[in-house]
Amino acid sequence: MSLAADLDLAEKLIRQLHIEWEKFFGGVEKKPPNELRARVDALFRRMAGAETRNNAERFRLQTVQATYATFTELWSKRLRALEEGQVYGLHGRALRQHAVAMPPPPPLPAAPAPPAPPRPPAAAAVRIRDAGADSAAVLRLFDQFIEARQRTGQAGSVAFEQFQKLIGQQASRILSEKGAQAVDFRLETKDGKVSLKAKAVR
Repeated sequence: MSLAADLDLAEKLIRQLHIEWEKFFGGVEKKPPNELRARVDALFRRMAGAETRNNAERFRLQTVQATYATFTELWSKRLRALEEGQVYGLHGRALRQHAVAMPPPPPLPAAPAPPAPPRPPAAAAVRIRDAGADSAAVLRLFDQFIEARQRTGQAGSVAFEQFQKLIGQQASRILSEKGAQAVDFRLETKDGKVSLKAKAVR
């Protein structure tokens, strides 16, 4: 199988693996998707020894590797937190909620403030050229979006796949209509609601 075909398969399996992990963390599945993860790991080991024919192929391989590394770190943190009886969100950041079976935590003087300095409400813009190829950038924007919703107390969960699809549709439309090279996405909070603003970059 060619490297390009392996990369297509890797992107497909990463999306599938992300869904399976979310099912596990959400309590839908009782066991983590270790078999599928082992398959993806084996695929990356095979691609690591493959020869890249051009710079575009090399860049795509590095992008997919970086995306998988980001997801792997996230899954490991959430799994470790789950084993320790904690509930964690994106990138291992503690959420202000606990499982029903857990007793309420004792009050702490600095309980309202997170361990790390909070991000400012106006997060920096994230530049997207292609929602499929720029998976790491989309994940960073998704992270900011979820944290902003948590700060404003907005209810309801947002799936990464749905978010990535929405960003991809908006980016494709703006790139086509405006003749832009990329799209800068930033968050805006107004009246307690978080929304996404897009700006064409020529």
